[in-house]
Amino acid sequence: MDDPSDTSLPENPPHRSRRRWIAHLDMDAFYASVELLRYPELKKLPVVIGGGRRHQPELLPDGSRRFATLRHYSGRGVITTATYAARDLGVHSGMGLMKAAVRAPDAVLLPVDFDEYRKYSRMFKAAVAEIAPVIEDRGIDEIYIDLTEVPGAQDSVGHDPCGGVRAVAQEIRNNVFQRTGLTCSVGVTPNKLLSKMASELDKPDGLTVLTLGDVPSRVWPLKVRVINGIGPKAAAKLDRMGIHTIADLAACPRADLIEAFGKSYGTWLHESAHGRDDRPVVTHSEPVSVSRETTFERDMHALRDKAELGRIFTHLCERVATDLQRKGYQSRTIGIKLRFEDFKTVTRDLTLEAATADPRDIRRAAGECLKRVDLKRRLRLLGVRAGSLRRA
Repeated sequence: MDDPSDTSLPENPPHRSRRRWIAHLDMDAFYASVELLRYPELKKLPVVIGGGRRHQPELLPDGSRRFATLRHYSGRGVITTATYAARDLGVHSGMGLMKAAVRAPDAVLLPVDFDEYRKYSRMFKAAVAEIAPVIEDRGIDEIYIDLTEVPGAQDSVGHDPCGGVRAVAQEIRNNVFQRTGLTCSVGVTPNKLLSKMASELDKPDGLTVLTLGDVPSRVWPLKVRVINGIGPKAAAKLDRMGIHTIADLAACPRADLIEAFGKSYGTWLHESAHGRDDRPVVTHSEPVSVSRETTFERDMHALRDKAELGRIFTHLCERVATDLQRKGYQSRTIGIKLRFEDFKTVTRDLTLEAATADPRDIRRAAGECLKRVDLKRRLRLLGVRAGSLRRA
């Protein structure tokens, strides 16, 4: 007869017999890869995407195309993304195009085309859903997938206890490629924290499956910044404490981390270093806001560039309205964002009497916000935001 005072769990309780498998799928150099489908002649060449839409390829009489290069770029645009060949030359997303031109003057420069990227985003997510429907959308080029209940994921293959889930993840990768022509990298582990890291370990076009037992050998040697949630300030503070790798972080007593970072974040650091994370895959979340913004190629003056700024401002409002309508939302709070030549940023908001997704209403409200800002300084960025969303 069982001892009722014995509260220990059996080694393999029936309700815990199924392993939890969470995947993180990250498309490889997504925007650049979409462009390479359109311009296959650029494959294996250094290509950067950015600088607005004014660098359109020129179709020549013989059917070939002439592409812009960084060598001839002037302005203050930034790189949105770059092919791996360009990254090998030391350029990367977020870098100014002028700075990138010094490192890779012959790299091809292509304009951004977010409509095309969103189309391929929908395509790859639909391809995943055909095999594993429990998906958490994390942006245009990445998702989390709960594979725990997907048929075959719990199977062993030969002596490989992870063989079943590995096969499922490979099937997902194959389906994404067949539907889109694009490659992706997938990390599969027991939780979201580890899967995010694992998807980066074998990029591009990689598949990595890890268990908690693999954490000391595959995760602990990595730098602490690899953990999603450790930013520059926390990393700098950890560095001052002599903590450089995840192994160092795992070896640090929890009490020391709590003393240095506070109870909540210190505890999270300790748990993360040991690969522990119980967050579920969230299949749906309501958006908080919808926004559109643009960084100008040159500083714009509110009076001398009034006509051009007006056109840009109206276009941003129209795009916000289109986004709201497409997603089925209305907004009661319209706001603007301005960044000046000295990099100072200001925002203004206006709450409406009734929610709207009408571009004229949004333009009118955004214009009222604009009247509350001193526009004597030159502008380098302009944005429009719709908040306080509700279902239409």
